Amino acid sequence: MELYLDSVDIKEIEEAFKLGFLTGLTTTPTFMHKEGVTDIDAMILRLAKIVPILQIEALGETVEDICAEAHRQLALGLDPTKTVFKIPVSLHGVAACKKLVDEGLMVNVHLVYTLQQAYMAMAAGATYVCPLVGRLQDQGHDALALVQQCIEAVNYYGYSSKIMFSSVRHAEHVRNAINLGVHTCTVPWKVMKALTENNFTTLGTQQFIEHTKLMTMKVKEAIKPENPVIQLSQSVLEALLEMSKYGFGAVSIVDEGQKLIGVFTDGDLRRHLQGQGEGVLQKKLTDFQFNLPITISPDALLQEAHKIFKSKQIDNIVVVENSKPVGMIDVQDLIRLDIY
Repeated sequence: MELYLDSVDIKEIEEAFKLGFLTGLTTTPTFMHKEGVTDIDAMILRLAKIVPILQIEALGETVEDICAEAHRQLALGLDPTKTVFKIPVSLHGVAACKKLVDEGLMVNVHLVYTLQQAYMAMAAGATYVCPLVGRLQDQGHDALALVQQCIEAVNYYGYSSKIMFSSVRHAEHVRNAINLGVHTCTVPWKVMKALTENNFTTLGTQQFIEHTKLMTMKVKEAIKPENPVIQLSQSVLEALLEMSKYGFGAVSIVDEGQKLIGVFTDGDLRRHLQGQGEGVLQKKLTDFQFNLPITISPDALLQEAHKIFKSKQIDNIVVVENSKPVGMIDVQDLIRLDIY
């Protein structure tokens, strides 16, 4: 099934055609009017340089007028092998279609609302026959039945026309088009972007990314460059200031040789304040006992840190190299990477 974009918005056209597989672009004078286009010819030429195939309107009161308008637009510099002329279905419209097709040009007979109209377009050799599904459904008609009948007529009689599913309002319409077996479908960018969306797909993708990061990223790639460290001889207040300075919930405690001997956390601070009051801020860290904290190597994979956080129910792990703290990994670091 060919896939066309239905738009005249340059930004979304450029974005959509980066996909690399769209067949072309359909436009309407109504789209151009809403976008504030004042020089239609200039816009047509601009669009023709962006898209593989451009479908544009050829309007006129007579067969001659319609054909003259198509030729006038070609004379602007359009490539006839990459341009489809859209003609509203009518007696003079299908007659003009026949003339243009006989000249080797491509024509889309559109604004089709009945099987009879579609038949006349097929008989005239229209490249595309375009029922407007959304508009028909707005009027309470069984638009999908019409599309099905058009497809069956093409297949039964062997017409060369392609049935184009148009006036697409939502992703369900595209599913309908696929199920019906239409030859081509023209879709607004808003709907096209939604065609790959699914909550289960999003969740599965996020899980794959999370697990890949856990198995490939190292601790040193996740930690902040700051390394909150304080001497055992310093005070609780100085430890608090060090934590606040870098926004950490803990600070590593080292001896004179910079060897790790413990860790002081914001949880420790709260417990001491509750038990001893504000006077605890002036106490030295030597007044407290510390156990060696849980540590991890900077070259360890993040999955090791993840396991420690989960099993030990802690918020910080000191990153140690050659017995010296080189940083601290916080559970928030994993949350920031969307892997916790």
